[in-house]
Amino acid sequence: MEDVTDTQNAVDDAAVVDTRYGPVRGGGDGTVEHWLGIRYAAAPVGDLRWRAPQPPQQWTEPADATRMGPVCPQPTDPRVPLDLGAPQGTDCLTLNIWAPRRTGQPKPVLVWVHGGAYVLGSSAQPLYNGRVLAADGDVVVVTVNYRLGAFGFLDLSWLGDGFDTNPGLRDVLFALHWVRDNIANFGGDPERVTLFGESAGAGVVTTLLASPAAEGLFGRAIAQSSPVTSVYDRERAQRIGAQFLGELGMTARQSDQLGTLPVPAIIAASKQLFNDVPRLSPGTLGFAPIVDGDLVPDYPVQVARAGRTLPVPLIIGTNEHEAALFRWMRSPLLPITGRAITEMFAAIAAEQPELQIPDQAQIGAVYRGRGKKPGLGVARDVGFRMPTIWFAEGHGEVAPVYMYRFDWSTPMLRAVGLGGAHATELPYVFGNLVAGRRDPTFKLGGLAAGTEVSRRMRARWCNFAAGGTPAAEGAPPWRRYDHEDRANLLIGRVDQVVSDPDRVQRGTWGTEVLSFR
Repeated sequence: MEDVTDTQNAVDDAAVVDTRYGPVRGGGDGTVEHWLGIRYAAAPVGDLRWRAPQPPQQWTEPADATRMGPVCPQPTDPRVPLDLGAPQGTDCLTLNIWAPRRTGQPKPVLVWVHGGAYVLGSSAQPLYNGRVLAADGDVVVVTVNYRLGAFGFLDLSWLGDGFDTNPGLRDVLFALHWVRDNIANFGGDPERVTLFGESAGAGVVTTLLASPAAEGLFGRAIAQSSPVTSVYDRERAQRIGAQFLGELGMTARQSDQLGTLPVPAIIAASKQLFNDVPRLSPGTLGFAPIVDGDLVPDYPVQVARAGRTLPVPLIIGTNEHEAALFRWMRSPLLPITGRAITEMFAAIAAEQPELQIPDQAQIGAVYRGRGKKPGLGVARDVGFRMPTIWFAEGHGEVAPVYMYRFDWSTPMLRAVGLGGAHATELPYVFGNLVAGRRDPTFKLGGLAAGTEVSRRMRARWCNFAAGGTPAAEGAPPWRRYDHEDRANLLIGRVDQVVSDPDRVQRGTWGTEVLSFR
């Protein structure tokens, strides 16, 4: 009993760590320590609601860091039964850390930006618990909350000085500054920080790769299913902002009241925009980063093609059946029906008449001829795969790029028509394969194979973060993506490295950027 008590006391003592704002007390299990809900910025309330994040007030006594902090207020959707991991609240600019027991040598750091269409999700979701990834990969894992929806990705800067552009992006940047200044005290190496994210979180990654403001804050990056081209101009952003005010029954002259509006009113207006915008303009999002000429100087794909992205090594890829999740959810976010696709192409042609858009015969030949429903293939490639390829082509001129396609799926996911759908790679990256007793993912088998898929993915991600190549024991070497080889790692029951699996699609869509300006 004395040995157990002594061990616990040692863990408790080690779990108090100083930060630049004040000490924090976490917990641990003797293998991995954790600090949860650490405030990295002041609560974005009142006059700060739509401003760039500000430092929190200093504190002197150890702050409790044993439970998750509030998550950004957001609309709920019965089609997306998310376990956010913590209650919603406005004091949401917090982060969580998992770190192996410190041995003297600083460890690589992985900073996670969650997805959710820029309007949903949190760093506290059980899926993103970093314990397994930290323990098995010998890395420090950080997960970050940032402002979502109207709070983080609605541009109101046209209303005056009380509103900054891209608050959600600025939150992630502020958190990266916090990591740079504090992570050494938690056993992490500030010189080996990898920024990684999925979906909207990956969109944050690719957007920050195109931002000079992020220079020096991370040395490597991983973008999983990034909506790279879902970045819009200020003119469109102002139209959305005006629509938001209309939902609230307000005019631009009443903008001084926005800081005191009740949160439920803002959430209700956000939910309406989230649903209406993609229905009225298929292929677009209600909330997304904007090209503000400051934090985001230009469209990320254009920056990449000009060779001006930050020169950091990058893993980037998509899932084999990205659009299947949106069909299953009956979500308007991706244009899957023939009508929605036709409307999307018409909008593109109206806004960018110089683009050569494939006609219906070309689309039918490419997608229907491959045994797939055309809508699912078109949505996958326009929304995720082709923008990923365009970004990789450009970024590969300034830094090594490794491209993947996640093909693995369990028998259950295949049975319900999802396969390797959007976000299905997440449990394998974090090593959290089974979400409780009622999780049906492995009901029809596949757990042993899935465990091995997870081992290889985590090994590749962590070896990459450590400064090496994305290698995994017992798996083929992953070649860099370049214009000659276009090597892709196909992640499945057995990994394969193949050359140019997207040759047909590249020929169909060409090299132009499909974006809404």
